[in-house]
Amino acid sequence: MSHQGLIIAIDGPAGAGKSTVAKHLATHFGLLNLETGAMYRAFALKALTQGIDLDDATALEQLAATTTITLEPTPNGNRVLLDGEDVTSRIRDAEVTQAASRVSVHPAIRSWMVNLQRNLGKNGGVVMEGRDIGTVVFPDADLKFFLDASPEARTQRRYEQAPAVAINSAAIAKELRERDDRDRNRAQSPLRPAPDAIIIDSTFLGLEEVLNKIESIVKTELHRTPNR
Repeated sequence: MSHQGLIIAIDGPAGAGKSTVAKHLATHFGLLNLETGAMYRAFALKALTQGIDLDDATALEQLAATTTITLEPTPNGNRVLLDGEDVTSRIRDAEVTQAASRVSVHPAIRSWMVNLQRNLGKNGGVVMEGRDIGTVVFPDADLKFFLDASPEARTQRRYEQAPAVAINSAAIAKELRERDDRDRNRAQSPLRPAPDAIIIDSTFLGLEEVLNKIESIVKTELHRTPNR
């Protein structure tokens, strides 16, 4: 079923389960899953490919002016197009993920991305996950969730998701600490729950418990506003 106009915002730190929850809600309720992290990773990939200094805000802003990023929903998740090229698999590399966190701290890049994200979700019928969806991108979203978990729990989940040849848990923990520090302390739109966000701490919850809890809240909202 489709719920035209509904906007669900999901925010939280790295490793909190945002992508899993967003994908589930999109599939279950017939919504478009707008994965904003993929957009930052696509841009970071372009910066890395072109040898741009990730700390050079001016160079990155110039690069953004000639960059087109599109998300195309498929049954297996979003297809990510960078300047018309499918980069879906390439943006999952650890180097790209780290670079995305670095480019995202620049105010000009965040402003550019926010405009892109608002344009993609302006017609509603979407679930959008990221770091500042409920606070900046869609402050008037119908539902706002902030997913969180202890650093130890997030590290363990990332470790379990990683391939057998992946880096060890200590390296994953270090990466998460660095990303948390950048996300929470950046000058523009730092990571924080919106005042009206529903905060769900999944440190001691299983995936099914989290999904059931959020799914129930969404159903309640839909029943409250049955025109959607």
